[in-house]
Amino acid sequence: MAVEPNRSRDPKLPEWESGHRSSAALLALIYALVVIYASLYPFSGWRVGGAGWLEFVARPLPGYWTAFDVIANWLGYMPVGLLIFVALVRGAWRTWAAFCIALLAGSALSLTIESLQNFLPQRVPSNLDWLLNSLGALLGAALGFALHWLGGIAHWQSLRQRWFVQPSAGGLALVLLWSVGLFFPLSFPFAMGQVLEHARRVLLDWLSGTQLESWAAVWLPSPLHPGGLTPSGEFLLIMLGLLAPMCLVLTVTQPGWRRAVLLAVTALCGVLTTCLSTALSFGPDHAWAWATPRAWWATCVALTLGLLLVQTTRRFAAVLGLMVLAALLALVTQAPPDPYFALSLQAWEQGRFIRFHGASQWVGWLWPYLAMAYLMSVVAVPQASPDASA
Repeated sequence: MAVEPNRSRDPKLPEWESGHRSSAALLALIYALVVIYASLYPFSGWRVGGAGWLEFVARPLPGYWTAFDVIANWLGYMPVGLLIFVALVRGAWRTWAAFCIALLAGSALSLTIESLQNFLPQRVPSNLDWLLNSLGALLGAALGFALHWLGGIAHWQSLRQRWFVQPSAGGLALVLLWSVGLFFPLSFPFAMGQVLEHARRVLLDWLSGTQLESWAAVWLPSPLHPGGLTPSGEFLLIMLGLLAPMCLVLTVTQPGWRRAVLLAVTALCGVLTTCLSTALSFGPDHAWAWATPRAWWATCVALTLGLLLVQTTRRFAAVLGLMVLAALLALVTQAPPDPYFALSLQAWEQGRFIRFHGASQWVGWLWPYLAMAYLMSVVAVPQASPDASA
């Protein structure tokens, strides 16, 4: 008779949650990468200094600091502790072990980043930042502990089991990342994926002065259309930009009214995030400047099309999503770059922080391609049974 291995499962977890694959683990990894990017930006001017790796830890606390820096360093690491705690608890770790690991992982991440800032001329390692980051990770883990003790995590898993299909961790993470990508100014609302022109410029810079420079100029023409987009093309671009994440929602949500609810939430999040991004760029008085009649009609059409698809199969939604993303990328390469981009970053300094020094731009550039990879995996793998755990 086979003996089940002892996994030290937390007794507070339901049986069906033991060893569960949680989207919190993927979100924790993504958030940690964003923190690393924001903390070491612009990744240039690396040099070997005279200070030791951990010498800053023993220094006196800095005498000058601002309330914004304190709050930012404190709140910035709360998601790290929370997500790691949730991922470990849902992975069948005991509560106190998950709490300690979440705290130590957040503190170690901050200590490593502060140590690496010794080698960047534009960065100064700070023991106060490390302490505040560790406090943020502690509070995040404590928040996760409280939610778990009150049954919030188990309730979320039960809710997720009723609303989402399996597997859905990657899809849910991409849906959340979509909103992050909207923080960066776009040429048109929801028009993500405008990376080919930037990649072409980078490649031409690399090949400048080499024997391949003339070859690159011929074989790497600008993907931008000289005349830009027609009004109907702009309408289609905005509509496809919103319909793409809706197709992703259709692939991770159980068919029926739940899909309709989440599609409406997706559209609302897209509108509100675009307003926030515009407000950060040009001021609160211009938050709705993007909402032209054409943009509103395109948004309404995308939402209507999404609602008409609430009863479709997961694989059909994935195939449709691939077609939508392909058309979106074909149109977005013809869209002119945002002429107000440089001005927007200079006009609102805190907007630069909220966008994590351009990390949201990378999300906006790469999101369509990551979504296509996920949808192709959905098409390739048969759909799991509806009663499977999400």
